[in-house]
Amino acid sequence: MSSILVSHLSKSFGSHHAVADITLRVEAGEIYGLIGPDGAGKTTTMRLLCGALQPDPPTATLETIVQIAGIDMLKQTDPARSQLGYLPQRFSMYEDLTVLENLRFFAEVRGLSESTWRPRCMQILEFVGLANFVNRRAGQLSGGMRQKLGLAVALVHSPKVLLLDEPTTGVDPVTRQDFWQLIIRLVAEEGVAVLVSTPYMDEAGRCARVGFMRLGRIMLEGQPDELRKRLEGRIIEVYGEPLPLLRDLARKDVNVEDAQMFGDRLHLRVQPGSARKVIKNLKAAIPSQGGRLNQLGSITPQLEDVFIDLLEKQQDQSSQEGDG
Repeated sequence: MSSILVSHLSKSFGSHHAVADITLRVEAGEIYGLIGPDGAGKTTTMRLLCGALQPDPPTATLETIVQIAGIDMLKQTDPARSQLGYLPQRFSMYEDLTVLENLRFFAEVRGLSESTWRPRCMQILEFVGLANFVNRRAGQLSGGMRQKLGLAVALVHSPKVLLLDEPTTGVDPVTRQDFWQLIIRLVAEEGVAVLVSTPYMDEAGRCARVGFMRLGRIMLEGQPDELRKRLEGRIIEVYGEPLPLLRDLARKDVNVEDAQMFGDRLHLRVQPGSARKVIKNLKAAIPSQGGRLNQLGSITPQLEDVFIDLLEKQQDQSSQEGDG
């Protein structure tokens, strides 16, 4: 039995379809990444799963299912909620209360007795690295420490399912790394099922499976390595200067489908089987046009490359349907 089971889930706000017929599952001990840009529908999906929003009524032919640890969220909302922990985007702790007071409050709201919540709280605070800050007010915590407190609150009642809505947005790279190490440890030690949404593609590589979301739909789903193989042998990295010139020269090659800037480099997506030819052409063209080439060669595709390719194919399909 899946810890999270969702089928034909939709949510509209007027004429806007924020979530459109989503189906997904997450197993115990698995991290599933919901990946996509702002406005893709990730937060709405999270709110639907935790019962904060009600989905659109089911159609006559498609039944809407939302199960948390085997419990029907739509029919048994409170029992289902008791099985999940939820960390929203915005910091939702009481800033005038201390770290421990916040944990105590949310534990007692969950119905935990002091004999249960106190040892659990100390265990969790040790786990997330806040054991030395139990008396610090939440409003005085740094951004990273606030996220750790939010995670501790989400875990206080030992949930079987954890929903994390863009938990590392706005924190520094070191804190992001620390936070993900906590999640990986949590899954390994307690077997929690984790659904995490993020706009960061590098975080997707830490997930067992990912779903690319856009315009309320999951466009593509699979293991990160499987998804990267879709573009195997078709991504070339170009490092040199000036980048605008290098990009213009690359786009003139008929075998180059796309050229995107990735920091101080270019990623080229080329036609299948044409990588060697493109590399040879660019090695000749770039110096002759006054450019400087530091590095040029095929690389392992990144999930950003897969997502960009997917977006372009969908846009092309939409344009063809519109023309028809």
